[in-house]
Amino acid sequence: MKTIIIITITLFTNLIVAQQTLDTIYANDKKNVALFFPEPIRQGITGTSNFVFTYNREKEQYFGLLQATPGTESNLLAVTKNGQVYSYILKYKEQLPKLNYFISLKESIGSEQPVILKQKPIYQSPNRIDYFKKFSNHLLKSNSGSITTKRRKGIKLQLQKMVYNASEVYLVLGIKNKSKIDFEIDYLNVYRVNGNKKRKASYQKLLVQPVYKHEMPNTIKVSKSRRFVYVLPKFVLGDNEKLEIEVKELKGSRKIVLKN
Repeated sequence: MKTIIIITITLFTNLIVAQQTLDTIYANDKKNVALFFPEPIRQGITGTSNFVFTYNREKEQYFGLLQATPGTESNLLAVTKNGQVYSYILKYKEQLPKLNYFISLKESIGSEQPVILKQKPIYQSPNRIDYFKKFSNHLLKSNSGSITTKRRKGIKLQLQKMVYNASEVYLVLGIKNKSKIDFEIDYLNVYRVNGNKKRKASYQKLLVQPVYKHEMPNTIKVSKSRRFVYVLPKFVLGDNEKLEIEVKELKGSRKIVLKN
């Protein structure tokens, strides 16, 4: 059975258009200009020091305050919690036309979400599934190793082994719950990551769909640990590629990202 790769590319054409028609926000040193965003502000940066944009960095808030001193015009770049990007021209003005700006989602110039490539699941015959099961059992019965480990909020995610066999790669994984709350798994994804996340244009994540999951748990009880196996189509990481494993809690905020 042939493997079909579906490539989904997000084109930020609206970003180019938006940069040509950015709205202008006026500020001065006598009054605060308030900007209310549709999502909590995660980051806000002005281009020059004569404009200051303040927001709560410790507690999520939907608004920020802008002040300015006389000087050259600048710009404001803001990113909200959901990854939406907003950009405005900033100018100093003695008489302000507005003191409050209520920003809607449609004013976003784009998203910081990188390009993600998705791979269509590969059909496997019952005989192959039976082989995956037997080999996975063999791996789980052998001594556990440790390639890399990530701990967060009482949850330990560990890549214990990475074994190439025939046309597949077997990942032996372990999760241990040292927190005081059961950890229900929403998803566990494996990615091949290429490039630098700081340079969005060259950053890509390829979601590698497993062909088989062996003893994958739904919940890790308090003080318990589970080992399981992900069977993936065979791949070899390039010089600039890394393996990334991400597990997220169901109905909770805990998320662990393990990189190798």
